[in-house]
Amino acid sequence: MLRVAVIGSGPSGCYTAQSLVQQDPTVRVDVLDRLPCPYGLVRYGVAPDHEKIKSLQTNLRRVLEHERVRFLGGVRVGADGVSTARLRELYHAVVYCVGAASDRHLGIPGEDLPGSWSATQFVSWYSAHPDAVDDGFVRGVRSAVVIGVGNVAVDVARMLARGPEELSPTDMPQAALTALAASEVTDIHMVGRRGPSQARFTTKELRELGTLPGTDVVVDPAEAALDPAWSDPSELPAAQRRNVDVLRAWSAGRTHDSPRRIRLRFFLRPVELLADDGRVGAVRFERTAPDGRGGVVGTGQFEVVEAQLVLRSVGYRGVPLDGLPFDPATGTVPNTAGRVERDCAVSAGEYVAGWIKRGPTGVIGTNRPCAKETVTSLLEDAPGLLAKDVPEDPLAALRAQGVEPVSWEGWRSIERAEAELGASLGRRVVKLADWGSLMAAARRT
Repeated sequence: MLRVAVIGSGPSGCYTAQSLVQQDPTVRVDVLDRLPCPYGLVRYGVAPDHEKIKSLQTNLRRVLEHERVRFLGGVRVGADGVSTARLRELYHAVVYCVGAASDRHLGIPGEDLPGSWSATQFVSWYSAHPDAVDDGFVRGVRSAVVIGVGNVAVDVARMLARGPEELSPTDMPQAALTALAASEVTDIHMVGRRGPSQARFTTKELRELGTLPGTDVVVDPAEAALDPAWSDPSELPAAQRRNVDVLRAWSAGRTHDSPRRIRLRFFLRPVELLADDGRVGAVRFERTAPDGRGGVVGTGQFEVVEAQLVLRSVGYRGVPLDGLPFDPATGTVPNTAGRVERDCAVSAGEYVAGWIKRGPTGVIGTNRPCAKETVTSLLEDAPGLLAKDVPEDPLAALRAQGVEPVSWEGWRSIERAEAELGASLGRRVVKLADWGSLMAAARRT
């Protein structure tokens, strides 16, 4: 019987477990996660008002409830927990699906000023990640700048513009809901260094901005027209053409008299965050221009945009896991078809899937074929892997070294506690937002 540990219970981890039990009728899979809650970025990265995407949890739940899959939450792996070497002793194979837990930096002066955050940190706060900090993101903020023009940038801009009536039906933690309800943000600038035709958001996400009550979307046609494709987008790929069409419609003579504005800005590159009384107070941008090769060049012209809150949304990045090789250039674990490579040789029994394998690319569904490729490699190696003796039940060995995982029933107890909290606040479900509350709820089983 093949025993496999999958590290991470987000989409890539769940799809890996699913592919394993579908292709091998005897395999037993333990899905380990550092958090007591499963689903990864589906729980802690998808915006709370995106119910359709969050409903993917139903599909992931079916995987984790499979009779040959076991969820073990609250288990740290690496230097401060179960070592990778110990995992190799307990299982025939280990698949690391740990994602890309960090974010890219701008590398400009002032980036570390109070009031300057990554979009990841802001998303973690309103998604109730237990490691999130609550540093008064929107307190005293009139103008916010979101640097980046991808879907995460659209999400955080939309959350800044949402009112309490729209957020209350979601599972957003109460503290975040209260803070956003009291927000006095009136101007949200979403800024890209290139043009509309090169923006990374999807048209569906983009269009949502135009449906927000009490919010105007502002596009400066003169600024957007710097994009060579602006006047005639017919030669663009379909997705980019649809984006340009939406932006062109917004730029054409709309009145802007709503209490809030989302300003979509293009061809501006941040060069410095400026301080005001010890906090960020503005962003200095350099105007860019197309270089004719798909990139941009600086023009030497500058503009300052007021901002008491700056959120950078310029990409995720993988982080090293103690005991695994790591390529800092790509932010991934070196691998061939999911097989981990150490010193240019395959490391027997160690595999990767998801963003730590390929980098932070694609959508949630991209993880399915990625996981299948890794599982195919693993099962090809299975005859050799089965030659290794492992404990009949790795959980007993983990407990012997002081690890007490949160079981699936513990997670169900957390769900019940969140439903109870929501009912007490006149809401449907409200997420528990700190380690103490989560672990106390898990132990109520």
